[in-house]
Amino acid sequence: MYRISSQMTNADTQYNLRLQEMRQNKIDKQVASQSRIQELRDDPLAAGHLVRYQSYKGRVERFEKNALAISDQLSVREGYMKQNLDVLQRVRELAVQGANGIYSKDDLKNMSVEVDELLKEMIQNANAVGPDGNSLFAGTRTHGTAFEVDMGNVPGSGEPLIVNVRYSGDMGNTQVEVDENAYITLNNSGNRTFWAEPQRLYAERDASSWQAAEDCAIAVDGQEIKITAGDNVYSLVSKINNSGTAVKASIDPITHGLNLQTTDSRQLWLEDVSGNTLNDLGLIKDPTQRPPYNLASSAKVSGGSLFDSVIALRDAMLSGDTEAVGTRVLASIDSGLSNLVTHIAKSGSEYERLQSEATRNSATALNTTQMISTEGDLDFTKAATDMKMLDYVQQATLSRAGKMYSSTLLNYMR
Repeated sequence: MYRISSQMTNADTQYNLRLQEMRQNKIDKQVASQSRIQELRDDPLAAGHLVRYQSYKGRVERFEKNALAISDQLSVREGYMKQNLDVLQRVRELAVQGANGIYSKDDLKNMSVEVDELLKEMIQNANAVGPDGNSLFAGTRTHGTAFEVDMGNVPGSGEPLIVNVRYSGDMGNTQVEVDENAYITLNNSGNRTFWAEPQRLYAERDASSWQAAEDCAIAVDGQEIKITAGDNVYSLVSKINNSGTAVKASIDPITHGLNLQTTDSRQLWLEDVSGNTLNDLGLIKDPTQRPPYNLASSAKVSGGSLFDSVIALRDAMLSGDTEAVGTRVLASIDSGLSNLVTHIAKSGSEYERLQSEATRNSATALNTTQMISTEGDLDFTKAATDMKMLDYVQQATLSRAGKMYSSTLLNYMR
């Protein structure tokens, strides 16, 4: 039941005017923001979809940026690797020339000068720093120098020369997310890229009676391997061979010691995570020593880096050892060339995959933008029509209200 009074008409008119102004203000906001959803209650289902689409688009754009950033870094790394490949090709040419036996010792000594300069260029490339200031071949230790140089006296030279090049990076991998729960694993370790031969480690300590006294763990090539109390050396060999690392273990038939060998050209990386297993077996020094130069002094090691091969070539030329140049040294250089080419090919494959991922993510982001537009964008044709209609209704309301209250003070002055 409504109560009829003189204020009812005015109240209804004012209420409807405010309601029309509210509707008009809502459309004005929609036009200004170009979105039809200003509050969740405007369209709860579409608002839920819109939030998910916008979140997914943000992640896809992040994936695209990740792929492009890493592909740019790979391009820079590949450039330095190719430059070292060219240098190494020149080193091999000098090795072949020096091994043919027609050059005198003085000629070989003169050739060693160029080899030494090429060695310096290779080390310079291996210690390259990217545009972001990070070392390109030091693994995840990007703020340090990848390779450190030791100078010393070399027979046949009148000045100090490079006698040793040590890797000071680590074996850490970098995982880059390029899709939902999809990662590309990159390895920037210089002791893989610039290594010449598979490394072999021969322990001289008899391990036939060794047995683990407690549960412990070791790390081989960055892969943690757990050892259970009571395991013997044969169990350890089986666990290392089944761990998926690029290292194979065996028992020496003569010394009964534990031997380790990498399956490709890389440096051995051994450490005791807990316990003293590798130390007890005579493979590494005190567990507090940092790999990779923590190998026991009693163990025999073979297989070096590209720099070791070039140093060996220079030293053989300085001493006039033609036989060493044409056999051991040349074979080591060839092995290093093959390994470097393999890593360049791997880098190129990773680059192509990242470019493909970036292209796909770009297309996905575009499609998601279309879905966001479908759910949340304003239909400007409908909005313009509604604005015109609300304006017409407001004008009509005001006109009718004016006729209802047409009496003025002048009406009472007659």
